[in-house]
Amino acid sequence: MPRVAGVELPGNKKAWVALTYIYGIGRTLSRKILDTVGIDPERRMGELNEEELSRITTELQNYKIEGELRREVQENIKRLIAIKCYRGLRHLRNLPCHGQRTRTNARTRRGKRKTVGAVTAKTKKLLAKAKTEKKQ
Repeated sequence: MPRVAGVELPGNKKAWVALTYIYGIGRTLSRKILDTVGIDPERRMGELNEEELSRITTELQNYKIEGELRREVQENIKRLIAIKCYRGLRHLRNLPCHGQRTRTNARTRRGKRKTVGAVTAKTKKLLAKAKTEKKQ
């Protein structure tokens, strides 16, 4: 498994696919990088020699990837929260900030459902037990 930019890339994948395992590199950018360094995108990552891997690594230094990119994204989110703009408040409250509806869906951001208002028989029993313990 070749290691490029601090990331273990799968050796059995095609070069253009393997590069997408690096945070900040998508399909288009991976093909552009491989064209720039003169490597066939269809070759397997395990077939590349050290010289070709070093050319890829050198080319990747021209882009913001991995830790640097993650840090910049987090700083942008912190800035939005600090200036208390709409998007910042949505991030702060852990809600979607690109206009999606939240009455239904949005489960990824909001987490597991919490039922409000309806009390089940099990809950009634627990509440009654807690009241009697409190009185004693």
